[in-house]
Amino acid sequence: MTKESASNRHKASQNGALQDKEKKKKVGLGKKVTLLRGIAMIIGTIIGAGIFISPKGILKYSGSTGMSLIVWIACGVLSLFGALSYAELGTCIKKSGGHYTYIMEAFGPQMAFIRLWSDLIAIRPAGMAVITLAFGQYVLEPLFMPCGIPPIAVKLTAAIGITSVMYLNSMSVTWTTRIQIFLTFSKLLAIAIIIVPGMYQLFKGETSNFESAFELKDIQLSGMPLAFYSGMYAYAGWFYLNFVTEEVERPERTVPLAICISMGIVTSCYVLTNVAYYTVMTAEELLASEAVAVTFAEKLLGNFSIAVPVFVALSCYGSMNGCLFALSRMFYVASREGQLPEVLSMVHVRRHTPLAAVLIMYPMTILLLFVSDLYSLLNLMSFLRWLFIGIVVLGLIYMRYTKPNLPRPFKVPLFIPVVFSLTCFFMVFLSLYSDPINTGIGFAISLTGIPAYYVFIYVSDRPKWLQRALDSFNRTLQIIMEVVPAEE
Repeated sequence: MTKESASNRHKASQNGALQDKEKKKKVGLGKKVTLLRGIAMIIGTIIGAGIFISPKGILKYSGSTGMSLIVWIACGVLSLFGALSYAELGTCIKKSGGHYTYIMEAFGPQMAFIRLWSDLIAIRPAGMAVITLAFGQYVLEPLFMPCGIPPIAVKLTAAIGITSVMYLNSMSVTWTTRIQIFLTFSKLLAIAIIIVPGMYQLFKGETSNFESAFELKDIQLSGMPLAFYSGMYAYAGWFYLNFVTEEVERPERTVPLAICISMGIVTSCYVLTNVAYYTVMTAEELLASEAVAVTFAEKLLGNFSIAVPVFVALSCYGSMNGCLFALSRMFYVASREGQLPEVLSMVHVRRHTPLAAVLIMYPMTILLLFVSDLYSLLNLMSFLRWLFIGIVVLGLIYMRYTKPNLPRPFKVPLFIPVVFSLTCFFMVFLSLYSDPINTGIGFAISLTGIPAYYVFIYVSDRPKWLQRALDSFNRTLQIIMEVVPAEE
C-alpha cells in the first residue's frame, strides 16, 4: 500500500468520523420513548387523583355495588376500543400530535385548528390547573392534619409544582421519561397498598358488603349514562402516547403493545381497587366519604393512612408530567403545520427539547390557578373532549374508504371504532341534554376558533406590519430561548 493511498484512507476515515459526530449532534427530538417508557406514560397519565379520592360518582349513578363494578369493567373495555382505534391511527400516520394530527389528515386544517384553538385557550390550561391544585392540596395535607389548609398555601404549592414540571420537561426528554417511570411505579405501589389488604379481608370472609350487590330496587337505569360518563372520564389518558409518535422506537410495534398492556393494567387496578374499598366500606360510607382512599386507610391501616395523601400527590405529579410531555408535542406539530408561531416548532440547541412548546401553557395555567371555580370551566369544556375524540375515530372509519391504500401495520375490526365513536357522540348528546346552558357556552367558546382560523391562518396576504411583528416575535424568542428549527 502506497503512502498516498494510506493518507487518503486516513482522511476518509477522519471524514467518516466527523460525519458520525455531526449526526450525533443533529438537533431534533430523537426516538427516546421505549416500550417501558410508553407504558409508563399511558398508565401515569390515566391514573390521577380520581381513583384515590372520589370513585363514588359511578356508585351514585349506577345505584348498587355490583352494577358499579360492571360499569368500571365496561368503561375499561370501551376505553380499550378507543385505544385500539388510536393504535391503528398511530401506526398508519406516524406523526406526533395526537387528535390534532388525525383530524388534520382526515378532515383538513380548519377542523384541526378548531380543536387546537379549544385546547390552547381553555381546555388544557384548565385541566392542568385542576390537577395541579389537587397536587398542592395533597402535598400539604400531612403537614396540616387535622386542620384545614389555607387556600393561598395550596395555590402557591401548586404553582411550585407546575413550575418544576415545566422545568423538567424543558431540560431533558430522557429524565422526563425516567421520572415518569418512577412516578408510575409509585402509583401502582399506592394501589397495591389498597388492593392487597382489601383482598386479604375478602379472603378472610369479609363479604357482607357484597350481599344484595345487584338488588334491582337500587339499580337506576336513568343514571347509567352519567355513571358511564364518570367512568370514561376516569380512564381518559390512553391517547397521550399518540401525541409523541415520532419519538417512539418502532412505533408500529411499540404503540399498540404499550396501549394494550397499559389498558389491561389500568382496568385491573381500577376494578380491584373498588372491590377492596367495598370489603371495608358499605356503599353508604363510600358515598359519604370525600376522599375514599383516605377513609379506607383510616379504617384498615391506622397510622399508615398519613402516607395516602403523599401517594395521591405523587399520582397528580405524574399526571401533570405525562400530560405536559404529550401536549407540548401537539403544539410543536401545530407550529410545524403553520397554525401556531414558528418558534414553537424549534428545539433547544443543547437540550434537544421543544422548549417554547413546553412553556406555552405556563402563563395561562398559572393565571387559572389563582382564579376560582375552575371546575365549572371544566364542565363547560369536558364534553368537547369526547366530541373531538369521537370525530377522530370517525375519521379512522372515513379514511378506511377514502385512503384504502394507506399502510396499516396494525388494523382493528371495523366494529371497534364504530362502537366507540357512537359511545362518544352519545356522551356528547347526554351533556347537551343534562346541562344545555353550560355545554352551549363551552361549544360557543370553541366556535370562536372559526373566525380565528380565517384571521390568523386562512388569510395568505397578511398586512406587512403584522408579518413584521410576527417575524420579530419569533426571532426574539428564538434568541432568548436558544432554539433552532429541528433537523429532519
